[in-house]
Amino acid sequence: MRDCLHRYARCALVLSMAIGLNACALFQPRDPLNISVIGIEPLPGQELEMRMAIKMRVQNPNESPMDFNGIALNLEVNGQPLAAGVSDQRGHIGRYDEAVIVVPVSVTAFSFLRQAYGLRKLDSLQGLPYVLRGKLAGGLFGTVRFTDEGKLDLPQGGSLYR
Repeated sequence: MRDCLHRYARCALVLSMAIGLNACALFQPRDPLNISVIGIEPLPGQELEMRMAIKMRVQNPNESPMDFNGIALNLEVNGQPLAAGVSDQRGHIGRYDEAVIVVPVSVTAFSFLRQAYGLRKLDSLQGLPYVLRGKLAGGLFGTVRFTDEGKLDLPQGGSLYR
């Protein structure tokens, strides 16, 4: 009986070690995703709300693919909050691959007025700093948070991009 218990204890120990090693493989360090804003285009708005579509290029520099099932964004311009948006988009970014993701965001009248007040002394919007913060939801351990910073440029075509 005692010998049988020792055998079960050894099997349980070996099994738990194997499970532990497998779990460690799940937590291998990942390089951060490379995310950059490649365009901002106007969308139809409602009443006192402006809408824009933010286009982002997402690059995955990792050995393992990234699946996502939701996106959330916050955009600051010139150090002030401007727009926020969410999308329940689902997608897949393969290993060493990239994708363009478009997320609609809303600009409230209050945010717009705050920006206008802060910009009244400027001659141009050219070169204004922006910060885009967000997350790609990927389940319990797969959510990736990101930040992209840059300067806005206003090309002749009317869309904003960096």
